[in-house]
Amino acid sequence: MEEIRLQNENVALTPGRANWSAIWAGVFTFITIWTVFGMLGLAIFTSAANPNAPHPITGMGAGEGAWVIILTIIAMYVAGRVTGHFAAISNQRDGVIHGMAMFGLSFVAFVIVLFFVGLSVAYSSPGRATLGLNFYSAFGWASFLATLLGWLAAMAGAVSGTKRRLPGTAAQQQQVRHA
Repeated sequence: MEEIRLQNENVALTPGRANWSAIWAGVFTFITIWTVFGMLGLAIFTSAANPNAPHPITGMGAGEGAWVIILTIIAMYVAGRVTGHFAAISNQRDGVIHGMAMFGLSFVAFVIVLFFVGLSVAYSSPGRATLGLNFYSAFGWASFLATLLGWLAAMAGAVSGTKRRLPGTAAQQQQVRHA
């Protein structure tokens, strides 16, 4: 009777270029997480405002700013993990590159959305434009910190989302016998 030996090797896949479908999956993951939980934060902090007070949004900016920073870090990390996982890469360098590309596209999409929201507020009425500018000016440092920490979280998520493969030198062998 003849024995057949099967051998499994762990082969690392290292693509020579970016996996754009994985990057876009990360972008849409970020946008979805940030939008859903951003609306939750907006609902929480605006419901806490007192409309009868002379300055109804006083203190709301600090809470919303902290929410934006934490939410951006979490959303970018998860989106980076999705990007690293779907890219099927095995080294950290490629994970960082994919995380950077995902962050860049997410950031551009976010700035475009913010631009159109700002335009709609500015052209709705003069009083709302002043309110909108005061609200956005309070987010200057929070936006900077959210962007910086989100950038780092996107790269860390993409690196941690890469597939860990063992080197191909240690092959597993299994004997198979015919029935």
